[in-house]
This record gives sequence, C-alpha cells and structure tokens, in this order.
Amino acid sequence: MSESRTIKAKCPYCGHEFDYEVWDTITADTDPDLRDRCISGDLFGAVCPHCRKRFMFQYPLIYIDQAHQFVLWLSDRDPGKDLQATTKPLADKGYTLRRCATVREFTQKIEVLEDGADDVLVELAKFDAVIDFVNNKNRKPEEISSVEYQCMENGTIVINIRTGDEGDRGWSEHFPIKMLQEEVQESDKMEEPDNASFPAVNEDWIVSIFSDPAGQA
Repeated sequence: MSESRTIKAKCPYCGHEFDYEVWDTITADTDPDLRDRCISGDLFGAVCPHCRKRFMFQYPLIYIDQAHQFVLWLSDRDPGKDLQATTKPLADKGYTLRRCATVREFTQKIEVLEDGADDVLVELAKFDAVIDFVNNKNRKPEEISSVEYQCMENGTIVINIRTGDEGDRGWSEHFPIKMLQEEVQESDKMEEPDNASFPAVNEDWIVSIFSDPAGQA
C-alpha cells in the first residue's frame, strides 16, 4: 500500500513555507497512477502559493514494483540498516534493489527495470555510447546534455544522446546485449553489485569503474 504524509516545504525562491504532500512508499501494482506521476516527474513538482514559482522538490521515497520484482530507494544517502533489514526478504526472492540519487535517475531506472533490462548492461551501453560519440563523431563530452536509455529492441539496448543544440533530435545507437555481456565477462574491473545494500548503479558508478587513478575515463 502506498503511504503519504503532509510536511512543510520551503520555497527556494521566496522562502515561504507551505503544506506539501510527500510519499514515503509507492506500490506501483496497486497505484498505477502514482507510477505514472513518477515517470512524468509530476510527483515531485511544486508551486509556491506565495510567489507562484514552480520547482522540483525531491524527498526520500521507497518505490515497490512486485510485478517486475524491484525496489527503488530515491535518496542521495545510503539506506539505513532498518530499510535493508526490511527489504532483505525481497532480495532473497530475487528482487532487484537499487538506490537512485536523483529524480532523473529514478524515472529512468523504473523504465529500465520494467523492460526487464539489466541495468548494469544499460549503464555500460551508455558509457560506450559516450565514447563512440566523442571518438567517432568528433564531438566533445561537454557538448552532451543527456545520455538516456530508450528501449530494448531485437536483442539490443538502444541509447539516445542529446546535445541540446537547436533542432537536435538525438543520436541513437544500438548495442547488442550479447556483446555487452561479453564485455562484462572479459573485464577484470566489473563486479556484480551488492544487491542487498541498494547499490547506486548509475553514471558515477560506471565511470568510477573505468577511470584510471588520475580520474580520467
């Protein structure tokens, strides 16, 4: 069952405090409308009743999807021992447990795991896409505005890169899943994330794996 409560939120523009509903737990199976609001980002949108400015309000949230067997912890902090103990039975049943540091990571992770994709392979594909974009397209990393998972298609993971340029529709690349699996197997750097500890399998995670001591990927 999804659970919410009302807190006092503070507008980052004018400092006005107002009542705001936050969700401690969302169960996607019983509340698909809340799932849709997570994907759209509406769940984290706020409008100050004083200055009428709109802003995003991120807060800790547990997201449970029983149909696709995953649990997400939206927070920039590691989960406490109580949360890990509560979700251990789900981990033992094969649920995927992940921490998402930002709303953007959170919405993408929902889509990835709903598709049944391996998020380790997705992050590797995104990393490889950036390298290909820079090396083969003769572009600079700072030109990239976003690197996004698009879908799984015919045995491939499709990654889309956007630059933010006017008229840019994105640059997509298909990565064969088998090729990505072989890349993981052949690497002496990639280890299976500790699922029970709610690992953050994201851009920072994959970059840290392939960065040299000087910090260069």
